Amino acid sequence: MKTIKHILGRLVSCKDVSHLLSRAQEQPLTRFERVRVRWHLGVCRMCVAFARQVRFVREAMRRYRE
Repeated sequence: MKTIKHILGRLVSCKDVSHLLSRAQEQPLTRFERVRVRWHLGVCRMCVAFARQVRFVREAMRRYRE
């Protein structure tokens, strides 16, 4: 029997989440996209790590521009 976390994590693939997280740096995601990303991040440690990396790079670039 599959767990709820497993089912929620499968609603969007890791590849889709990485594209959405990257795209979110340039334009806002739709409400539905944000929900899908949050659900997936709730169950996928690898994508959480990728999201941290994206935030780190964004912050580094912001500081570099200053």
